[in-house]
Amino acid sequence: MVDKETSADSSIWSSQHTYQKEIRNQTSISDFVFLGFSEHPQQQPLLFGIFLGMYLVTLVGNLLIILAIGSDPHLHTPMYFFVINPSFIDTCFSCTIVPKVLVNFQTQHRAISYTGCLPQMYFFMALTLLDDFLLAVMAYDSYVAICLPLHYTTIMCPQHCLLLVATSWFCSHLLAFSLTLLMSQFSFCASHSIPHFFCDLLPLLKLACSDTHLFQSMMLANAAVSGVVPLTCVLISYAHIIHTILRVPSVGGKHKVFSTCGSHLTVVTLFYGTLFLVYFQPSSSYSADIGTVASVLYTMVTPMLNPFIYSLRNRDMKGALWRLLGWGRYFTP
Repeated sequence: MVDKETSADSSIWSSQHTYQKEIRNQTSISDFVFLGFSEHPQQQPLLFGIFLGMYLVTLVGNLLIILAIGSDPHLHTPMYFFVINPSFIDTCFSCTIVPKVLVNFQTQHRAISYTGCLPQMYFFMALTLLDDFLLAVMAYDSYVAICLPLHYTTIMCPQHCLLLVATSWFCSHLLAFSLTLLMSQFSFCASHSIPHFFCDLLPLLKLACSDTHLFQSMMLANAAVSGVVPLTCVLISYAHIIHTILRVPSVGGKHKVFSTCGSHLTVVTLFYGTLFLVYFQPSSSYSADIGTVASVLYTMVTPMLNPFIYSLRNRDMKGALWRLLGWGRYFTP
């Protein structure tokens, strides 16, 4: 009888010990390991060179845009005020992700601490959402300039422009903070390998052992607020713009308006095209390979191309850049 009781107590202790060990495996993760490019080690020196080149071009290009607009009084208008914000955001966005990727390539130490992962995810989400809101604001600015030119100075006065940008900043950080706060409550399984090259939302969600239904519901609600609503504003604004353009009698006038809006439309297409590949799909069908490729596009390629898109198609911006570099005498307007 004593042996049976002893055996039962031992069995209970063993099961409790196993349960406590499983809990520790879920909650004691101190770091994550990125697996984004680990399958191709022979290509990592080449990838390091490519990513470093894109990072430097991104920093230099966006900083030149900011300096050119800031130093030229002729560009102190609502349109260029809205252009300078995405350039600043793209600079911060690249600094949030790319330096860690470059360090991982060089050191082959692909780990990131749990306390470092959540802030990276937060800033990544906040800056992405901010870009989303500002694209809608820029589309609205174009709509007012083209469709309501006589009321432009009244509607897009400095106070209204600041209010639109401040609201975009507030909403993006609020939405990002809410998701990060929920993510911080999750327990993670013993496997802490992230099939990505930074702390993105969906790959982290795949590792969670907690119930994620509330998180996914909030993520869909945030996607509606920060994705569908701004995109709808962009589409409505450009529907009115196109309707107005078609009523312009001269071909030259139509070309001028299309040229003005072309830069913004190109950025919108790049931004939403890559974002739809990753986030507008159920988390259960998320593909790590597609997610990694699309993430490279919108975290590195798009921020690098934006300065060229905004400057090369804009004569005033090109003139400001040439004057900033001291080559103004070679620029012929």
